[in-house]
Amino acid sequence: MIEVVASMARGPVFLAGELLECLITFTNPMSHLSTSASSEMLAWASAQIHCQFHASENRVALPAQGNKQDVQADSDTVLIPSRGERGQCVLDTPPKILFCDLRLDPGESKTYSYSELVPVDGPPSFRGQAVKYVYKLTIGCQRVNSPIKLLRVPLRVLVLQGMPEPPFPQNEEVSPSNPFLEEEEASRRDATALERALDMLMVTTSRRCPHMFNITNTRGKVAKFCIFKTVYRLGEDIVGTFNFSEGDIPCLQYSVSLQSEEEIQQQYQRRPGQAISVSGHGRHVESCLHTASSHFSLPVPLNVTPGFSTDIVTLRWRLHFEFVTACEPMEPPTVLQNQSEVTVWAGAEHVDVDTFSWNLPVKVLPTNPALASYVSQFIGTNSINI
Repeated sequence: MIEVVASMARGPVFLAGELLECLITFTNPMSHLSTSASSEMLAWASAQIHCQFHASENRVALPAQGNKQDVQADSDTVLIPSRGERGQCVLDTPPKILFCDLRLDPGESKTYSYSELVPVDGPPSFRGQAVKYVYKLTIGCQRVNSPIKLLRVPLRVLVLQGMPEPPFPQNEEVSPSNPFLEEEEASRRDATALERALDMLMVTTSRRCPHMFNITNTRGKVAKFCIFKTVYRLGEDIVGTFNFSEGDIPCLQYSVSLQSEEEIQQQYQRRPGQAISVSGHGRHVESCLHTASSHFSLPVPLNVTPGFSTDIVTLRWRLHFEFVTACEPMEPPTVLQNQSEVTVWAGAEHVDVDTFSWNLPVKVLPTNPALASYVSQFIGTNSINI
């Protein structure tokens, strides 16, 4: 028996274009003192990254694949990383051979390092209601005259879409105008792809420009709403404020929900005019009758998927507002000056209300993958005995 352990060097979450590094250890666990101990042999081992795509048959109509058969499916000598997986493999990297003809004496172990750039032309990891994209690192190994054994390590991939181009090409020389900035500029040119992407991400999501909205219904103005920006990273808080003092219609209650919209592209919809799938990721409810101002704070979860678009599905984000307003004016309670007796205020027993909703699109972008690793459902380590 040989024990194979694969461990990610830096967590299970990666940004597309980042270098993935994994240490793979092969161990003969038998003690050399055991009378039955013997050397173990492996013919070869290789590793590669692949992405599996799965779609709900009730919501997605994929083009027919025909009756094409995989002539390698029954072969025991060819590595197929997606063998036994649901759906279809939509992306894979070329396999890299770790070794050939490995011999391990009792108690001996050997560790190999695997590194590969996470493809930038693939979709992000996503588990939606109609579509799923799942990434895995697959290590295949085989004994002589034995079937191939597969060790899979799940990972999460974040993709930056809709980001501006870098301010200068990677290999372009930048001449600093200030000699004291020479070291800073040099380090900027030598920065890794991950560092440059995180710098652009920080700049894009740090820009603040207050957006003001007048909330109205058919009878008049309810409130003025202010949000400081509409682009956020995973893990950030969305903060907004309401000013009800300028409203003509009394607002009894409001709620704000962070929602994602999963829309199947028209040519792949199972039914014409198919409804968009909406998922909630947090909600804030506030009673605001006779309130001059109010605010809310909604965190963007670290474990959700940022907005993206592929040929099959588009994921967008929005804030969904719901307002409960009174149909008639409501006078606020009055407090008399120099009042010595205790006064008890009671709410109205019956109020005619009206409700309406409003959606505000927002953009959600990735964050530092090391930060997202803290809440990942994956541990970045897996093992198998062969």
